[in-house]
Amino acid sequence: MTVNTVLVVDDSATDSHLICNALAAAGFQTLSVGNAEEALAVAKRERPQAILMDVVMPGTNGFQATRMLHNDPDTADIPIIIVSSKNKASDKVWGLRQGAVGYITKPFTNKELIDKLRDL
Repeated sequence: MTVNTVLVVDDSATDSHLICNALAAAGFQTLSVGNAEEALAVAKRERPQAILMDVVMPGTNGFQATRMLHNDPDTADIPIIIVSSKNKASDKVWGLRQGAVGYITKPFTNKELIDKLRDL
């Protein structure tokens, strides 16, 4: 699978901006939303090739959103990579159990982010 469009889900405008700029510089198209509820709607409507999901957000958190996307037949095939400041081993295991295919901790390098997407 070639990843062209990536949905970035992060309630931090700064983090979202940095991620989107890094992806655009590497040739990716990006969609950006600030919460899990928007992510669910945009993922169904736009069908991105990958999702980068923050965890700590108001309302539905990224773990819950990952599980919902993974369990929905319309979005189950979209790979989700969690990008979070939560860096405990238990957080990573929990994220993968919710359906994520990868887990990157903040702070990250642009190379790490791009390499993880290209590995899809």
